[in-house]
Amino acid sequence: MLKGKKIILGVTAGIAAYKSAALVRLLVKAGAEVQVIMTEEAHQFITPLTLSTLSKRPVLTDFAKDKTGEWNNHVDLGLWADLLLVAPTTANTLAKMANGLCDNLLLATYLSARCPVAIAPAMDLDMYQHPSVKHNLKRLQEFGVYLVDAEEGELASGLVGQGRMAEPEHILEATLPILLKDNRLVGKKILITAGPTQEALDPVRYITNHSSGKMGYAIANLLAIKGAEVIMLSGVVNQKARKDVKILRTVSALDMYEAAMKHYEEANVVILAAAVADYRPSDVADKKIKKDGSTFALNMVKTYDIAAELGKKKTNGKFHVGFALETNDEAANAQKKLTNKKFDMIVLNSLQDAGAGFGHDTNKIAIIDAKGSNAFPLKSKQAVAEDIIEAMLERMVP
Repeated sequence: MLKGKKIILGVTAGIAAYKSAALVRLLVKAGAEVQVIMTEEAHQFITPLTLSTLSKRPVLTDFAKDKTGEWNNHVDLGLWADLLLVAPTTANTLAKMANGLCDNLLLATYLSARCPVAIAPAMDLDMYQHPSVKHNLKRLQEFGVYLVDAEEGELASGLVGQGRMAEPEHILEATLPILLKDNRLVGKKILITAGPTQEALDPVRYITNHSSGKMGYAIANLLAIKGAEVIMLSGVVNQKARKDVKILRTVSALDMYEAAMKHYEEANVVILAAAVADYRPSDVADKKIKKDGSTFALNMVKTYDIAAELGKKKTNGKFHVGFALETNDEAANAQKKLTNKKFDMIVLNSLQDAGAGFGHDTNKIAIIDAKGSNAFPLKSKQAVAEDIIEAMLERMVP
């Protein structure tokens, strides 16, 4: 996700510096190039060797390289980075950043940086609540510095409260929108459906399908990271969405239909990734259906076709993305769906392709529009989400 992104990680002298190792690993795993700059005092909490090994780059601390006269150019470092992230940020470094002090390589790089800057404070409870610290935090935010706020928990002093550096996973989640924001999506409202529907037979049983919701959630999360305002209508799934994705839980096809109709008008883009039941039982028993006889007949009626109904309401400027999971005549069925339901593009995958479809962490898709089809190789669903969003943006009217 962060392939090609260059991040300077500043590590200062706090007990939370031990978490910096896990943070470097996460950033590198996400594809980023990471250059660590440590303050001299930070060496007391974690060794440069650890961070150098994980980042695969020499850790920098001094202005001069050994005694050769060659210097670590803070100006070049500031120009190189896409993000300067200081984690942990101690009260001392926080104060220096807020007041323009420059007595080490990290601070000189901060003052030279043209890239976004983010801080993850770490200090004890009363220090974090001190008016001077609050003042410095506010001042840095006024400068445009992003704050990854300290979290609550047990502190090194034994006190319990706010002051712990955010967990590395939370810091990564907070920095993704800084690095991946797409101005084409900023201000756009997107309505997306995800997961299966459940159609009740009785209070105990229901009819459903194998959708895990992984593809829809991957798209929704990435859209939010890139700056869109996302409303997701989600069936019952075991997936995690970002905090900035607004989730409306739905169970049946009727639930999802009603929610889609309610929120359609406010959306610029509609992405229908849910696996919605085509039929539901005509009658739902109010008590558990008992086993009686060797066969059981079930009368079914059609559910509302959400895509078709929204297609009828479509106006100029709205962009509709559909999904088609097929087992045969894939392209023909998808093309028919594209036309009949007024989609601007449709994402096709086939259960005939290994690693594609329900439940997998990977998918293999083709994107079809009125001009033709573009097939993609098997990829992670996160990478597929990137392909889908980019294809959508290329086709949308500015």
